[in-house]
Amino acid sequence: MRILHTMLRVGHLEQSIAFYRDVLGMQELRRRDYPEGKFTLVFMGYQPESEGAVIELTYNWDTHFYDLGNGYGHIALEVENAEETCNKVRARGGKVVREAGPMKHGSTVIAFVEDPDGYKIEFIERRSHLSD
Repeated sequence: MRILHTMLRVGHLEQSIAFYRDVLGMQELRRRDYPEGKFTLVFMGYQPESEGAVIELTYNWDTHFYDLGNGYGHIALEVENAEETCNKVRARGGKVVREAGPMKHGSTVIAFVEDPDGYKIEFIERRSHLSD
């Protein structure tokens, strides 16, 4: 078994695609409209789906806002340097919600950014992520 994807419901598809593509550097891997169901699925990732897990953006044509609830956590991405990655995100118009620094009660360097729908994405700095 392996993880295939994580699905996120998004309110504004093109803004979400732009964030994951232009801010986080993912590629649009595939897209399919389902007119009878009035929804679109877009799969975004860093490598082909056959090689690793991806993000599925689900856009329901008649819904433009979702309550994220209190059960959702975040998506985690491994990065070489969390501070530099935050600077790149900011330069590309993204929103940093927690600057790079050691995690509470640990030494792993992390940071958080937020996508257009409010989903959190954690950056975990590669050189220290296995220490905690």
